[in-house]
Amino acid sequence: MTTPLKATSVPTALAIRQFVDTHILPQAAQMDQEQEIPRALFTEMAAEGLTGLAIPEKYGGTAVDYATLGAIHEELGRGYASVQNACTVFGMVCKPLARFGSEAQKQKWLPAIAAGRVIPAIAITEPMVGSDIAKLETEAVQEDGQIILNGRKKYITLGQIADLFLVFARLNGRGVAVLVERGTPGLQIDPMRGLMGLRANMVAELTFEHCSVPVDNLVGKIGFGFTHVANYALDEGRYTTACGSVGLAQACLEQSIQYAGERFQFGEPLRKHQLVQKMLSEMITESKAARELCAAAGRLREQGDPAAITETLVAKYHASKTAVHAADHALQIHGASGCMSGNPVERFYRDAKIMEIIEGTSQMHELQIARTFRL
Repeated sequence: MTTPLKATSVPTALAIRQFVDTHILPQAAQMDQEQEIPRALFTEMAAEGLTGLAIPEKYGGTAVDYATLGAIHEELGRGYASVQNACTVFGMVCKPLARFGSEAQKQKWLPAIAAGRVIPAIAITEPMVGSDIAKLETEAVQEDGQIILNGRKKYITLGQIADLFLVFARLNGRGVAVLVERGTPGLQIDPMRGLMGLRANMVAELTFEHCSVPVDNLVGKIGFGFTHVANYALDEGRYTTACGSVGLAQACLEQSIQYAGERFQFGEPLRKHQLVQKMLSEMITESKAARELCAAAGRLREQGDPAAITETLVAKYHASKTAVHAADHALQIHGASGCMSGNPVERFYRDAKIMEIIEGTSQMHELQIARTFRL
């Protein structure tokens, strides 16, 4: 097993807040403009333990509890949503790999990911079916000890720079999850630019044409790909996305309070105007409510309570809407200045909308919540 880059200590929300303020916030605008996260930042994040949050300590990770995980993702979301979402992807790959992967897979990949030497990506979404895992069209064939993949994936976060892909496909009608390394013959990666929000997430389209990997690259049993591995990954992603959305809403609030105290209108600061106070009050209240929903989901997840799945759906649904509402109010408070490229609020507004779409749209969440409550 390769010796991982050891994090200085188990990360805490306070330590990550300081890291965000010194390493992420100062370059957030540049990353958004250039539509990429520098590889060096992943190395710095690894040193802080951020790339190993979902990895057990025996494989070089920090495996923090869910309360700490949520607080860290809130801080990352406050700093820059694209970085927070990149960390979500790390969790969506590592969490199922640690649970369903073979010992050999864990030994090979988890320490390298924790150390920041390997960047992972999860490949579920397809051009025609989105993330409806029951309808995925990518096909896998088992032949002579190999898994041969044919199909396309789209909007794959970190796809432009990922070293390892967790790919979902259908083998004789049954779901499978397969590890595919960058550079594998038959895998073509086409960068996609111009995403409205989360612009630094370096999304890509993947094409598999007779892409062959050893059968040992299967993660979990044949038939477990959709029902176990993918759902486990999505559940993890929804939790951290919910917490990241709270952080984004908090960023909108902090930026708005500062601006409303500095900007004068009709002889007094904006924050003295009752209609501005109304918007700020709504942002405060909704952010606190979303944070409590995330905390409740985190407690249930820590206990292994089955109800955690529904509570995570509720938290993600509400928190992402809270981020959108907060960004809308922030833009309204900032007026024309907030509409200018380079103003953080303009970026918040674009990023917030994406939070309602990733890891399942708000409408998919409504359907699943309604189904859970037998409506």
